[in-house]
Amino acid sequence: MLACSLQSLAGVSPVSKNDTIPDTHNKNYVYVLKKMQSEIKIDGVVDEPDWQQAQKATDFHLVLPVDTGFAQQPSEIMMTYDDKALYVAQIFYDTIPGKRIVESFRPDFVFGNNDNLLIFFDTFLDQTNGFSFGVSASGAKWDGLMSNGSNISLMWDIKWESKTRNYPDRWVTEMRIPFKSVRYPKDSRMWNVNFSRLDLKTNEKSAWAPVPRQFPTASLAYTGRMKFDGPLPRPRTQFSFIPYLYGSYANDFKAGTGAEYRKDFGFDAKVGLSSALNLDLTYNPDFSQVEVDRQITNIDRFELLFPEKRQFFLENSDLFSNYGYESVTPFFSRRIGLDAPVLAGARLTGKIGKDLRIGLMNMTTRETDDFAVRNFTVASVQQKLFARSNIGFIFVNKEYMNQPANTTMFNRVAGIDYNLATSNNFWSGKFFYHRSFQPENPDKQYAQGASLGYNRTHLQARFSQTSVGENYRAETGYVRRSGYNFLGPEVKYLFVPNGWVVSHGLSLENENYFDADYRKIEHENTIAYQFEFSNMSHLEFGYKDFFVELQDDFNPTNDYDHFLPAGSKYDFGGLYLNYISTRKNMLSYNFEVVKSSYYTGNIQFIDGSIGYRIQPYINFKLNFNYTDMRLGEPFENTKFVLIGPKLDVTFTDKIFWTTLVQYNEQIDNMNINMRLQWRYQPVSDIFLVYTENYETGNWNSRNRALVLKITYWLN
Repeated sequence: MLACSLQSLAGVSPVSKNDTIPDTHNKNYVYVLKKMQSEIKIDGVVDEPDWQQAQKATDFHLVLPVDTGFAQQPSEIMMTYDDKALYVAQIFYDTIPGKRIVESFRPDFVFGNNDNLLIFFDTFLDQTNGFSFGVSASGAKWDGLMSNGSNISLMWDIKWESKTRNYPDRWVTEMRIPFKSVRYPKDSRMWNVNFSRLDLKTNEKSAWAPVPRQFPTASLAYTGRMKFDGPLPRPRTQFSFIPYLYGSYANDFKAGTGAEYRKDFGFDAKVGLSSALNLDLTYNPDFSQVEVDRQITNIDRFELLFPEKRQFFLENSDLFSNYGYESVTPFFSRRIGLDAPVLAGARLTGKIGKDLRIGLMNMTTRETDDFAVRNFTVASVQQKLFARSNIGFIFVNKEYMNQPANTTMFNRVAGIDYNLATSNNFWSGKFFYHRSFQPENPDKQYAQGASLGYNRTHLQARFSQTSVGENYRAETGYVRRSGYNFLGPEVKYLFVPNGWVVSHGLSLENENYFDADYRKIEHENTIAYQFEFSNMSHLEFGYKDFFVELQDDFNPTNDYDHFLPAGSKYDFGGLYLNYISTRKNMLSYNFEVVKSSYYTGNIQFIDGSIGYRIQPYINFKLNFNYTDMRLGEPFENTKFVLIGPKLDVTFTDKIFWTTLVQYNEQIDNMNINMRLQWRYQPVSDIFLVYTENYETGNWNSRNRALVLKITYWLN
């Protein structure tokens, strides 16, 4: 009797002995949904009879700053459903004086900068993939696809409704999420679910089903259950057609092309072949509206990796991109379509049965002055094993079309990955072996790696190993370097005193690179101490020690007449400090300061950003970097400045204007990018984009472009 009473107080329904529920960490947290008996109007007023009769999920458990006890301010979640949609009502009480913390009305807000609700649905009960929906206190919407147990891609958009109202003592939201917008198994009656609240006034993050503080509340290993009192509607065949019209003006002053005008059209289409299998089609896609990358001062010897932001590549993207490590992966979608326009493509992704996921992608790029027509094919199969682990196989083919006679130009990679994830998420790991194939087929075309990690509240540890052959080529992937062996242990121990210092602790990391004969060619050793404070600010300082034997000539400056020669050896190191301020204030900032010896001389730099908001309409952010390198003769003293002011204005929840200026002395360029977006219908937009690049110094324009794009979502 006492157990049942405690469960009722916590908003948890006891589990019947007759229920067949796969084992999960929080399997006793069950929310039972009753089918609607009357209509619900999505107006942010929770007064319909179905809400009064619905079960209430309450007593949210603290996750941060500590994962013991309950949140200070009460929260209530209610859910119901009909034959077409899932309905969610949220009441977050807030009696602390002052404005609620929000950024803007812009969708897919930054989680840590807003008072918000996030919901995580695992519709296939695999604790690995799912859907996330949420709202901020301003009413801004959040929707994303979940993968790898907790990762969320916010570039995914679907049609759903929400309305948020603010009152002096609470803020309230109603949501309507159509069943046709998500995927779930036939005859589904149960999903995994968790509700997360971020309350920046109290500096607390909490969740309905408890989550250990070292994990995000998005961890699907720690969801509760939502149980429908009847079967869900049979998943319907989904079809969406998204045409676009495009017009542009461009002038490349440096190349002397003169004014060029272009008009074009294209489309995307989504076809639901089954409740869990989706076909994406694209013809003549245009990505001009995608937000530009933030520029970075690069003083490293290797290519930088920037995230994929194009929507076509993002749904179920983990099926293709989660092979290998970030530094050596056989498929990186940004290799497709950035050096030549995409002509057309198709992508089939989803599940077959309960535990098997498949992915198949084929893309063709147009011929340009620099490149012949190329075709890219990627195939992936992933089988779930044990509680949350999986094994996957991938094949990537890049082929040049219409090749001259007696020539063969291609690059292929095949690989196998095993991903370990225990039911409680304490242990995680990976093992992979990949091999490339190319003309003349030389040896040493392998990439292999293994890692094992342990993650608890106080102790976090990981050991990683990698070997990459000197002839391994993954031209459609990202390979930071080749011809090396790597060993890297790291360990962190945290104290959690539960005061104004929430946690503090020491971390040690040792990265070692060896050549093919295991002769050391590089290491990076780091010792650091960190503090997390009750207002969610963060401080870290430490020392880094480097040894480098250069494998290739290297020029870290813009002095192209001089370089550090291959085979030369260097020992250097120095101190660093970084700080992230609390995000609850209108003014926020973060920075990293480094002072160190560097190859033949010294380096010092500061990198960071300063932000100020006039909520919920204006966000201003200034990214900055100042780098001062003094390498001694024959190099000149080198100073790089990078300044990137960004102004984001949300006039309403449908009209957004962003301006980003990036002045970068390392590449002698200043870029201006302005984007006006009007969401005139759900997931249908008009974009007006202006971009221009200038030479620094004389400020002559290199090139200029103006683009108008209209998209419409039909389904």
